[in-house]
Amino acid sequence: MFANEMFWGSENFLSRHVPKNRSSHSVSVHIFHFPSVIGTKHWIVKNLLSIDVGHKTGLASFVLSNSIPVKYHPRYILLFLLIAMQMLVPTGCADKSKHDPVHLADCIKLQQLTPEQEAKIRKEIHAREKALALDSLFKKKAKNQGFSGAVLVAQRGVILYHNVFGYADFAKKDSLCLNSAFQLASISKTFTGTAVLLLAQDKKLKLTDSIQKFIPSFPYHGITVENLLSHRSGLPNYLYCFEDKRRLNGPAPTNDSVLKWFSEANPLPAAYNKPGNSFSYNNSNFIVLASIIEKVSKMSYPQFMKTRIFDPLGMKHTFIDTIAPDSLLCYRTTGHQGNRKREREFFDGVYGDKGIFSTAADMQRWYLALHSGCLLNKHWLNEAFTPRSFEHKSRHNYGLGFRYVYHGGWWAGFSTMLWMDMDADIAIIVLGNRKSSTVYDIKSVLSILEGNKDSELESISDGGD
Repeated sequence: MFANEMFWGSENFLSRHVPKNRSSHSVSVHIFHFPSVIGTKHWIVKNLLSIDVGHKTGLASFVLSNSIPVKYHPRYILLFLLIAMQMLVPTGCADKSKHDPVHLADCIKLQQLTPEQEAKIRKEIHAREKALALDSLFKKKAKNQGFSGAVLVAQRGVILYHNVFGYADFAKKDSLCLNSAFQLASISKTFTGTAVLLLAQDKKLKLTDSIQKFIPSFPYHGITVENLLSHRSGLPNYLYCFEDKRRLNGPAPTNDSVLKWFSEANPLPAAYNKPGNSFSYNNSNFIVLASIIEKVSKMSYPQFMKTRIFDPLGMKHTFIDTIAPDSLLCYRTTGHQGNRKREREFFDGVYGDKGIFSTAADMQRWYLALHSGCLLNKHWLNEAFTPRSFEHKSRHNYGLGFRYVYHGGWWAGFSTMLWMDMDADIAIIVLGNRKSSTVYDIKSVLSILEGNKDSELESISDGGD
């Protein structure tokens, strides 16, 4: 009845529903009937329209819906207010965040366009013309530049183009399919970074926490979680510190193995720089973060990713291959150098900096989860994309697990790129299983999406790391 007036202190409501002969010393507080009222509170909240607290007497008049005043002692006022607050302030259960795993899938579903909305947007953005241009572009990349992989381009929630080219294994000539899964290489860092920020969002850790809070034996001190996320730790890169271990041809290392090598090293590999002093892209940062995730969550890194991210987001073909079932491993592609198959690398079992396999379609869901705020709230999403390294201002500037608008990677014959323009709502996903610089050529794609305007995009020639 008063749907458009359901707030405290409405002058219109006061003028029509509160008697005009009230004392000027009274304070009016208005409540309304909420359907959620239960038990003994139902009659009280249903009938009471206002409470007048007498300034002079300290007594109160509860005005019923039939306008009959009844005097009550102030302690009953306190009791009533406590009851009213329960009605008006959401409880822990009622206010469950959309960021909880249970509610995450529902949040993602709400982002999906209706057929009518999609048809309208397709017309507005000239989707058909762009799809034809993108198809022509990637066919040329496959024919002339050796591109083998999957591509998905989406704009304003509409998938403009989704296709695959080439083979999962060139020796076997088995063609790629839309469910083919690619080693994301360094794009995996966006998942590790987000996992850490989820734990911060849950108040399980702080960006200012030191490594030793979680891994007491780690031999490099003065480094915070934020330093790790932003590549400002100064740590040496594990990929280049332990060549002697690689030459021994022993068991493939794990994250625990590498951390143990650091702890027991004599002499200790020299740090690249002092913590916080400068930006230096470094895979060691993210394997340490993966171990911190395990310590804080009391789950393995693969299990945390599956429980908190992959499953709730419906990323059904995304996995870490060291624990994935055969039903997913059958979709795994092989990395190639030219047509030569790359064998499994010595450090393939180390994760956090790499190690996640996914499809183009699943990566579009990943973008949607970030763009919508379903996974990280506004504060933590802003933290993720806020640049932390200003030595050289550019789009390459690193935030917390993300560069300014993108992340890419290369590893063992895989070349990958995830471009995210949150403001324009554009996602460009290119996953290749043959090492090729054409994967990182985003400028040609943006030119099509922007109507062939000259793009100011800088060249991405660093392999997207």
